[in-house]
Amino acid sequence: MDHYDADENNYMAPEDDWDRDLLLDPAWEKQQRKTFTAWCNSHLRKAGTQIENIEEDFRDGLKLMLLLEVISGERLAKPERGKMRVHKISNVNKALDFIASKGVKLVSIGAEEIVDGNAKMTLGMIWTIILRFAIQDISVEETSAKEGLLLWCQRKTAPYKNVNIQNFHISWKDGLGFCALIHRHRPELIDYGKLRKDDPMTNLNTAFDVAEKYLDIPKMLDAEDIVGTARPDEKAIMTYVSSFYHAFSGAQKAETAANRICKVLAVNQENEQLMEDYEKLASDLLEWIRRTIPWLENRAPENTMQAMQQKLEDFRDYRRLHKPPKVQEKCQLEINFNTLQTKLRLSNRPAFMPSEGKMVSDIANAWGSLEGAEKGYEEWLLNEIRRLERLDHLAEKFRQKAAIHEAWTDGKEEMLQHRDYETATLSEIKALLKKHEAFESDLAAHQDRVEQIAAIAQELNELDYYDSPSVNARCQRICDQWDALGALTQKRSEALQRTEKLLETIDQLYLEFAKRAAPFNNWMEGAMEDLQDTFIVHTIEEIQGLSTAHEQFKATLPEADKERQAILGIHNEIAKIVQTYHVNMAGTNPYTTINPQEINTKWDKVRQLVPQRDQALIEEHARQQNNERLRRQFANQANVIGPWIQTKMEEIGRISIEMHGTLEDQLNHLRQYEKSIVNYKPKIDQLEGDHQLIQEALIFDNKHTNYTMEHIRVGWEQLLTTIARTINEIENQILTRDAKGISQEQLSEFRASFNHFDRDHSGTLGAEEFKACLISLGFDIANDPQKKTGFMDMDDFKKCLISLGYNMGEAEFARIMSIVDPNRLGVVTFQAFIDFMSRETADTDTADQVMASFKVLAGDKNYILADELRRELPPDQAEYCIARMAPYTGPDAVPGALDYMSFSTALYGESDL
Repeated sequence: MDHYDADENNYMAPEDDWDRDLLLDPAWEKQQRKTFTAWCNSHLRKAGTQIENIEEDFRDGLKLMLLLEVISGERLAKPERGKMRVHKISNVNKALDFIASKGVKLVSIGAEEIVDGNAKMTLGMIWTIILRFAIQDISVEETSAKEGLLLWCQRKTAPYKNVNIQNFHISWKDGLGFCALIHRHRPELIDYGKLRKDDPMTNLNTAFDVAEKYLDIPKMLDAEDIVGTARPDEKAIMTYVSSFYHAFSGAQKAETAANRICKVLAVNQENEQLMEDYEKLASDLLEWIRRTIPWLENRAPENTMQAMQQKLEDFRDYRRLHKPPKVQEKCQLEINFNTLQTKLRLSNRPAFMPSEGKMVSDIANAWGSLEGAEKGYEEWLLNEIRRLERLDHLAEKFRQKAAIHEAWTDGKEEMLQHRDYETATLSEIKALLKKHEAFESDLAAHQDRVEQIAAIAQELNELDYYDSPSVNARCQRICDQWDALGALTQKRSEALQRTEKLLETIDQLYLEFAKRAAPFNNWMEGAMEDLQDTFIVHTIEEIQGLSTAHEQFKATLPEADKERQAILGIHNEIAKIVQTYHVNMAGTNPYTTINPQEINTKWDKVRQLVPQRDQALIEEHARQQNNERLRRQFANQANVIGPWIQTKMEEIGRISIEMHGTLEDQLNHLRQYEKSIVNYKPKIDQLEGDHQLIQEALIFDNKHTNYTMEHIRVGWEQLLTTIARTINEIENQILTRDAKGISQEQLSEFRASFNHFDRDHSGTLGAEEFKACLISLGFDIANDPQKKTGFMDMDDFKKCLISLGYNMGEAEFARIMSIVDPNRLGVVTFQAFIDFMSRETADTDTADQVMASFKVLAGDKNYILADELRRELPPDQAEYCIARMAPYTGPDAVPGALDYMSFSTALYGESDL
């Protein structure tokens, strides 16, 4: 019989040759005709046509050539359009020649048989095409073609009960094989558990209907033909099963491509969320700083101590309650920024550049401005409190001295203006003159008090006392009155001197009394003023000085008492003379207004004020002792906490250099270390409480310690920030290791090599240390002087790379330096070196890989449609792509076409997204 065969690849084994008896079997021929026709139409419909009768519709060769063009993707020679037999034979020959060009050896199949409508030859030719273009390329576990397709079916249906695929005929009769293939790849389409092996018609129809409706596989077989035939046609079964293979293998490729895109998009979405979080946190922190700095820079003084104490309390609330959370936010912001940059670097994305004014450096600068304003504000508060305290003291002192002076001057003007001398006797005139002399002495004694009042008023003005206008007005009245008293005194003196010659008798005893009583009275008034004078001290030494002066004053009291007795004796002698000689006197001392009763009253007042002064000094001494106790209490804690913080800072530095074990062990160790540091916080809080007691006691210095609360706060905040940053560095190393596929041994080797040459444990390699590292690698390095900068310069780094096996041409070295030293500083940090080594030893997704994945989803088109994205990707990521892909504008563009190529390059920073 006539038959066809393939080349040495044997597309059909001998048992697959056409068997005359089987070929004449009408059931088999019917199955092949239906199956081959459906298979041809599944491809011809892509060109907008189809066939109805397989032996008739291929006779002119036109649709045969079109079928080959569709399934091969190549162009055949231009067909003949004539209706003559020779034209048809020419077209069929062109098709057969194309089949032969693909390595298929056709035997006994000629163009004339096809043109004549020979059904056997036509079916044989179509089977040859199916073998070459649908089955030959199937490859499963080093088997191909028919064996590969059979093995694929066996692998896919192995888990299903009652399915045993051993061939392409009777193994498929019950329909469970077709249903198992569909359920294995699309379990949602068939409820396999409800199928029964004894119901092949239902099984077959279910598989054929589902394949046609959901898998776009045309119905190539009839269930009745398969069930009604003892041995279904093998070629028909193979043709139909190959359609399942191609449908599901394409879906698997699309799923792989979709997974790759999902992975890339998920990384991009996560990074965008981190960027948005950074922008918001940075904006909030900068806004808080912007609002806080004007408050700290407000230097509007208050008029009272109570108001300034309230401001100080508000500032304490700011330091205890409002600022610490912002310190944590600032630290977290830096950690988030470093983590984001690490993730971007690991995923081959460009570095994140925050909005203008929101860089980490901008936040650090703003924070520095805040700290500066805060320091200045606290100093200003304390200075203002000192100033108001001083002002209150001076104002009270001014009021006391002014009141005493005004009491003394009360009635003096009227007295000086009295013209009593005009009707006085000679003795009275002399008395008036002596009395005036005594007044002038008293007036001179009060000159110092007036000068003190003016000096205090001037100091209040210089210290910007809020009630300066009233002080100035009162001071001016006193000065004006003092000038008037001086003028009136001078005028009265001249008047008395004019009449002095008329007066000859004067009582010397009255004069003596007046002269001695006036200074003694002035002394008593001064003593009362001093004993009632308020005082302000800040140390025990100062209060001891006041106590010593007070004891010295008390030592003078016996002598003062003797003077008082002497003055009272003069008065007693005057009374005796008046009584003895019946002197006609007015009954009062004409030379002074001071009388014994007043002297005794003031003396009693002085004696009463002395123990009160004693008690005030004792109470102040006790207060200063308490202040000294607070100073020592604060100093004892500060002298322990300050060195402890410094020691912990040094230990963290050593830990970051001398770390051992896995990164996870190091991270756990650091977190335990951080917990031990945080557990120290109660001692800081206790010190804050002692500091508050010191400030409330208005203690402004402490000679027992060099540490201030500000030093402790700054050190504590730096300690928390340093341990958090060290933990973040280890987390980023873990992220680098996991993302880049670097082993723990590699990271340990990097760290061990670095620590070996870091002899000073500074965390960096100096020039000489790096030179020793190169020599250990076998390089003869000249003993050139190098700076110990802790970094590698360009020549050092180049030699290091050569020692690690890199071929360092100038262009290649320039490229590497642009990666590790983007700022062109001429040095290479350890972190930059590790990042470079990590990047060189790991593989990551690229823009070309993502572009190739999109092309698979697009069916090899240069563009992709929104429906295709929604079909292959999860909804959120599909919409993400649709929103960001630009319209495709190529010559083959269709409505709604999207440009996935520019989108893929934008994901990796090669263009704008």
